[in-house]
Amino acid sequence: MSQKLYLQTMLLLAALLVTCHTVALASLPQSDDKAKALAQQVLQNMGGQKGWDDTRFLAWTFNDQYQVWDKHENRFRWEQDSLVVIIDTDSKEGKVYVDGRELQDQEQARKLREQTYARWINNSYWLVMPFKLQDPGVTLKYVGEGKTEEGAPADILEMTFENVGLTPQNKYHLWVDKEQGLVTQWAFFRNYADAKPTFTRRWSDYQTYGKIKLASDRSNPQSDFKLTHLAAPASVPDKTFSSPTAIDKASLK
Repeated sequence: MSQKLYLQTMLLLAALLVTCHTVALASLPQSDDKAKALAQQVLQNMGGQKGWDDTRFLAWTFNDQYQVWDKHENRFRWEQDSLVVIIDTDSKEGKVYVDGRELQDQEQARKLREQTYARWINNSYWLVMPFKLQDPGVTLKYVGEGKTEEGAPADILEMTFENVGLTPQNKYHLWVDKEQGLVTQWAFFRNYADAKPTFTRRWSDYQTYGKIKLASDRSNPQSDFKLTHLAAPASVPDKTFSSPTAIDKASLK
């Protein structure tokens, strides 16, 4: 992974960690009707709320990190090289394995579980962000018509959050392609008031996985970047969430 992309993902991760806090919904600004309608259109074109809710398992590789997420049981497996971490995304409890053996250093294991929880938030957002446009705490505003960096006509949405803590407010711009009705580009602003985004990247190469559509391409003119080994299997072996060694990616389809 390039240093520039690494910094981009870390900035995004910091922003996401802020927005996962509980907020008082009554105090949130409201999304405008046109933005909500576009978000609903995106959701329908990607498989709908039922398709998303019925999708239990997701698997993908992000920056050489392979992960499997059980949405229904809140289980998350993350592996890279000989390191395997399996956590419950609610409690953050779980197991850490190095070279097939459980890590005995409890403090180091705790830190790795915390890091894996953060990676779950970040890495899954790079995969499924369009399904989360209408989450509690999200505000969408219609910016207007425009074009992607590749010249395709699109409607542009601004996405902001009710921040908690000391981290500055952040935002996104999302391009919804007029023909496809799908998000085809996103831009991340570290601070709400920033005039220019930290990065702008494609959100493209959509394919159907199980009951939903997912896009794998996050490239831009500065760097190529794709999510790989994407899958939304109807079932996975239960040992997926207990095996201390790397699993066969090809087996999860």
